[in-house]
Amino acid sequence: MKIKFIFSLFILVLISCNQQKEEVSKINSVEYWGENPWPEIRKKRINTLLPNALKEANVDCWLVICRENNNDPLADHVGGENAGGTAAFLFYNDDNGFHSKVFSPSGESTALDELNIHDEVVPVERGKSAIEQAVTFIKAQNFSKIAINSSQSNSTADGLSYTQRQTLESFLGSDANKLVSSTEVVYNWLSIKLPEEVAILTKAAELTAQFQIEAYQQIIPGTSTDADIAKFLKQKMAEYGVKDGWAPDQNPNVNSGPDRGHSHATDKVIMPGDVIQIDFGIKLYDRWVSDIQRFAYVLKEGETKAPKDIQFYWDSGKAGSRAALAAMKPGVKGVDVDRAQRVLMNKANSEYVMWSTGHPVGYVAHDVGPNLGGSQSSHVRPASEKKLKEGMTFAFDGFHAWKREDGTEKTISVEEMAVVTKDGARYLTKPQEELILIKSH
Repeated sequence: MKIKFIFSLFILVLISCNQQKEEVSKINSVEYWGENPWPEIRKKRINTLLPNALKEANVDCWLVICRENNNDPLADHVGGENAGGTAAFLFYNDDNGFHSKVFSPSGESTALDELNIHDEVVPVERGKSAIEQAVTFIKAQNFSKIAINSSQSNSTADGLSYTQRQTLESFLGSDANKLVSSTEVVYNWLSIKLPEEVAILTKAAELTAQFQIEAYQQIIPGTSTDADIAKFLKQKMAEYGVKDGWAPDQNPNVNSGPDRGHSHATDKVIMPGDVIQIDFGIKLYDRWVSDIQRFAYVLKEGETKAPKDIQFYWDSGKAGSRAALAAMKPGVKGVDVDRAQRVLMNKANSEYVMWSTGHPVGYVAHDVGPNLGGSQSSHVRPASEKKLKEGMTFAFDGFHAWKREDGTEKTISVEEMAVVTKDGARYLTKPQEELILIKSH
């Protein structure tokens, strides 16, 4: 009996090991998996997109100060993520073209120079100030406008600390009046994605949509909870080695009840007659983020299709999403994209929805770029007045909201992802065409 038991245990261990090998093999065979492309993409972004971003912002020079632990949000976009002592990164245009120059502590300058990101890395001796040496160079160039990361409207462009600014201004003296916010530089630079980045975002969108379809297939009405389905999606993320697109506690948001806004999945049991929303995003290479929603209806006993009212709500939201995509093209303002689908919402007698039609998505779920909103607001946010450009990527919705029998509200928000092209926009993955129907068991 003991030999038989040991043999059985051995067989179970072998099966477990084989299953683990299969899982690892699956992860390694995923098309997007491989060496992180960020280093080369970053270098290309600096050399091809940043020169024009400086010109569009009408500044001569952009200064980014990096340091250890409490670093600038843009440190890893400019190559300063490994800063220990204070380093000053300069980007500027002159008659000879675009240049990047870094004043780095000598103990780190060799490694930074070997990355071959910047034209020149100047070692700063121990005890000397990188900021002071950068200012000496800036004064010699006689730049008229120097952009720094201090912004009231863009947190990504607001990384300069109060004490860093004090130090900078003390070295600049009377030239401190040349300092301007980098808001427009950062906006013009980060809002555009390279084709290589669009390809990665496309893979992220495809996986996000695929995982949600699989999640809906797990539902057992009357048994499964919203939290159960969220847990399944977390397992898919672990299986594929991807991270959360936003705060882990609220990703994914699975909601089969009334609207909860940005929130976590609860232990509500999914029942026949429920409309289910999954709002979900993943992050690839710890860098590029997706944001997609998929909707389903749980059939009641005897139903073979969604009731007319639910089907109408779905069709209305879908029509709004398609109208928003059709409105996206270079030169169009974000507020006008919002208006395109709001017109249909009004015709369909939708309840008011406070959310914008869409937002940029890329490095974070709510990225830098034009906001697709404001047409129904008392005031339009500055970002909604910005014009769309080729290479911008968005997550956007078509809305329909209604009052439920208990007086609460429910919103269908047909959220897809798209990239702006030369003469329009295209989806990053196949959009949801039909409301997913879940049979009651």
